Amino acid sequence: MTAVEIRMAPGWKTYWRRPGVGGIPPVMELSVEEYQMHWPRPDVFYVGGMRSIGYADYVLLPVEFSIADGVQTVSGQIEIGVCLDICVPVVLPLAATLPDTAQPDPRIIGALSDRPLSGADIGAGTPICSIRPISDGLRVEVRIPMPDVGGGEEVVFELPDPSIWISDPSTTRDGSTLVASADIVPADASPFALDRSDLRITVLGARDAVELVGCHAG
Repeated sequence: MTAVEIRMAPGWKTYWRRPGVGGIPPVMELSVEEYQMHWPRPDVFYVGGMRSIGYADYVLLPVEFSIADGVQTVSGQIEIGVCLDICVPVVLPLAATLPDTAQPDPRIIGALSDRPLSGADIGAGTPICSIRPISDGLRVEVRIPMPDVGGGEEVVFELPDPSIWISDPSTTRDGSTLVASADIVPADASPFALDRSDLRITVLGARDAVELVGCHAG
């Protein structure tokens, strides 16, 4: 386990894995084949009426490797968007020598502990999805029985295929149920079959963040 540490000048921001409609998603390429990025809980920003999701000033992104025993050298690059008044893409080279001993780093432990909770962690029920076709794709409404996680709750929908466009969901509360709906439009802009088990739902609140994967038909 290692991490990519990003420090920005005061007021600058960078993006989460699903940055919002106008954002630039981070893309990392490394010399090893098997690795996984872990994402600490992001913040939600509104600029010019547009929502973006990311980190201000500083973020530590843990990266988990599956590599052979012994000292390993890893290299590559990460492309991120950074924003102040405008947003620009930046490509940063990466290189590290990973030791053959596992010494826990308290900064990485802290970043891992700041990841969104699971639905089971907060006692959320099973998300229920209602899906209907629209002219260029699908409209999905998700109802999630779950406790309030504080403040103006924001919802993010994700699918494995990054070419599929997803609008920023509209979000409301119906008592103990969180309701979110969004339009999902594939590259060919036509109705398509959605595998409900692929839908990742992240709820961002003032107190907690929660991540759920999959929903049942409703």
